[in-house]
Amino acid sequence: MVTAPAPARPHVPARPADRPAPVRRRWVATGPLGTQLLLGLLALAFLAPVVWALVSAFKPATQIVSDPLGLDPSALTLENFRRMFADVPIGQGFVNTAVVLAVKGSITLFCAPLAAFAFAKYTFRGRDLLFGTVLITLMLPTIVLIIPLLLEMKELGWVNTYQALILPGAVDAFAIFWMRQVIAAVPDELLDAARVDGCTEFGIFWRIVLPVIRPALAGLAVLTVMNIYNDFVWPVIAASSERMATLQVVLSTLAQNITGNRIGADYATVTGELLAAASIALVPLLIAFIALQKHFINGILAGSVKG
Repeated sequence: MVTAPAPARPHVPARPADRPAPVRRRWVATGPLGTQLLLGLLALAFLAPVVWALVSAFKPATQIVSDPLGLDPSALTLENFRRMFADVPIGQGFVNTAVVLAVKGSITLFCAPLAAFAFAKYTFRGRDLLFGTVLITLMLPTIVLIIPLLLEMKELGWVNTYQALILPGAVDAFAIFWMRQVIAAVPDELLDAARVDGCTEFGIFWRIVLPVIRPALAGLAVLTVMNIYNDFVWPVIAASSERMATLQVVLSTLAQNITGNRIGADYATVTGELLAAASIALVPLLIAFIALQKHFINGILAGSVKG
């Protein structure tokens, strides 16, 4: 028997011994230098006034006016803070703000996700109309609602009380809208499985939905704290008495209180105490934001991508 010859293999030239094998380069994506420089300049522009205010609060009052940009470390003092605490009831403002922040923030963080859960996961008559009404309130400027709310507080006898500072706006329309968008991304299969296991509807919200939306809830908490802490327009109208004044209201009347309590207070003294009070008001919010910025960023991104 004759065997057919095997097909000839194509000739592959051998690699020269002195020719190295190609190396795959791993490219690391970096932003353009111009973009990083621009961001650095913007950060410096935003931080420069804050740093100047914090540093100037420890400078002698006369030096703040005579040499605003100068700094003598040996001349730093706490005299501005001592005078400010003696002239201004800033402690009462902190207490009132803390009470409003704790109670109003708790109401917002509990009721807004609960309402959003109903809008996102239940079908009932008039749901879209009701949700549209909630969104319409976002378009109304605050100044339009002040007079009706003030008249309502007067009829209820709540002027210059914690109720007037806490209840109006406690359940924010933006909070409901944001939580609804996040809860809508929660799979319905999780909720159906919980119902099969005999979980109640509120139990589904508490045990299933809340753990899933925790990053977005943390972001909402940061925004809520900042909004309540910095709120000025409504507190200055609803709580005009010194006993119920919040921190921002106290700061707005700071110069008047200083000149009223200290005869002959000059411009330098008022400026030093103003910077001291502003620094004390800024530090808690700044620390809270730096500590919770990771949760804030995660909360902003939560629900933006459906998996």
